[in-house]
Amino acid sequence: MRLMIVGSDRIYAIENFYVKYLREQGVEVFHFPAQSIFYDYYQAGILNKLFYRAGLSGILKKINRLFLQAVENFKPDVIWVFKGMEIFPGSLEKVKEQAVKLVNFNGDSPFVFSGAGSGNSNITKSTWLYDLHFTYNESIKQEMENRFGIPTEILPFGFDIDEETFQLCCALPEVNRVCFMGNPDVFRGEFLQQLAERNVPLDLYGNDWERFVKHPGVQIFGPLYAAEGWKVLRKYRVQLNLMRPHNPESHNMRTFELGGVGAIQLAQDTPDHRSNFTAGEEIFLFTDVKDCHTKLQELLAMDAPAAKIIREKARKRSFDSGYYYQARAQHALQKIKTILG
Repeated sequence: MRLMIVGSDRIYAIENFYVKYLREQGVEVFHFPAQSIFYDYYQAGILNKLFYRAGLSGILKKINRLFLQAVENFKPDVIWVFKGMEIFPGSLEKVKEQAVKLVNFNGDSPFVFSGAGSGNSNITKSTWLYDLHFTYNESIKQEMENRFGIPTEILPFGFDIDEETFQLCCALPEVNRVCFMGNPDVFRGEFLQQLAERNVPLDLYGNDWERFVKHPGVQIFGPLYAAEGWKVLRKYRVQLNLMRPHNPESHNMRTFELGGVGAIQLAQDTPDHRSNFTAGEEIFLFTDVKDCHTKLQELLAMDAPAAKIIREKARKRSFDSGYYYQARAQHALQKIKTILG
């Protein structure tokens, strides 16, 4: 099979895991970094941003021209688009005329856009063109099938950490504070501000948190990736997991990353969190700020041997249940093969 993956090649992109593990399974993969090309342009300077926002930029036309050239050169059997904000519906229609199968995975919602980076009209107008949709969310799956009649499969998020990095993480001294790693939005900012005002010792990692949370007991750091990110996820006594407004009832990327690195996770109480981990043993769940505060106090006061048992259980469940990206790639490949007959 010749598979073209379209998305990002940045260090944080989950596309990279599928490229890696699908190649290991014998798939010939070409990675077209449409989103990276866009961000390289957009983040190059204020003029580029202004031109794009004013509708005067030709960057998306350039990306689509390069995309169609890549299709012509590589001649894929299947094109797997991750999200797809940069790809025009017309480009996908030209590809379908060549009998190429189209697959989509959207790590946000294709129906509810919670921010400028979560979706656009290219996603909305292209939905019906795909032969297969992947989603992490059961309600999105049902809506996709009911509205469009397109086969839709659940493909959860996962984790990918090598043993050497994991052992480095385990050797770190524990920091008896609460951590949240991720970028801010209004909901997350308000929630964390309320925790800070309840004197929760809180450290935040991500972009621009100083605009959303202001409290002398809060420490703010920039985003971290790869080994440095894993170290932060592991070393804190508690890792908070807050869902996005468009995704209140499912799971997110951090759900399985925290399990995989053996973190003590306090997450919003959702059906996915309950079905993937045992509450009170492998994960801890909260319903509101008051409940979250109470459970944070309990977890921060827990003795070290009890905390170690929780970490070990979360890590074991993550591996025993196949929450790692190598297994996710195997599952995805099986489903993709079905549309090829």
